[in-house]
Amino acid sequence: MRFAVLADIHGNALALEAVLRDMDKLDLSTAVNLGDFFSGPLEAGRTASLLMERGFPSIRGNHDRYLIEQDPSEMGPSDKAAFDQLDQVHLDWIAGLPKTLTVFNDVFLCHGTPASDSTYWLEHVEQNGAVRSATMEEIQTEAEGVEASLILCAHTHIPRCVRLPDGRTIVNPGSVGCPAYDDDRPVYHHMQTGTPNASYAVIKGQDSTWAIDLRSVPYFADKASQLAARNGRPDWARSLATGWFRS
Repeated sequence: MRFAVLADIHGNALALEAVLRDMDKLDLSTAVNLGDFFSGPLEAGRTASLLMERGFPSIRGNHDRYLIEQDPSEMGPSDKAAFDQLDQVHLDWIAGLPKTLTVFNDVFLCHGTPASDSTYWLEHVEQNGAVRSATMEEIQTEAEGVEASLILCAHTHIPRCVRLPDGRTIVNPGSVGCPAYDDDRPVYHHMQTGTPNASYAVIKGQDSTWAIDLRSVPYFADKASQLAARNGRPDWARSLATGWFRS
């Protein structure tokens, strides 16, 4: 079994196209998608077309949920920018997606944790806003009740692979389209990868043994940055160009 794992595209069609080209070079057509497809000041509509024509097994993330649950007047600027580009067919597609999903008999998909699409799993935010790797105890607590040998999560945008003592493997493929951002939940903090490249994962497995390839793909990040700047988002422009929210 061999497949790609995509997550947190955030409307960055240029980055998504680069990842799809990289998959083609690897002769890889099977993928799963962990959500947060559209939110951002980029190209939500074009991203939707690229994804829907491929039909990858997908789950929705927290920002996808906001697009179908919130009134547009209450949306944050990134969600509203995406909402304004999407058609009803795109919103209906999001609404039909599950929160979690088991695929290939032994692979579990979630966005944040199995219980929450808005909780970090492999990272933890301290009360002072510092971000650290989650402890093994913290990670294991969230994994209780998930029997799959491979567990896929997203949401933090940080590529990482953790093997639990019982042999289960948890993978965050990183973000295809948004390498750095800030958030005020649970307290103000920022996440940053330090590279503008598009991140995704390629996974090979047999008999519950998984080989993880965390891939970092260069693309026309300067063009994505310029688009964000034209759309009035200098914070996104800086993050897309550099991979840093704050240098």
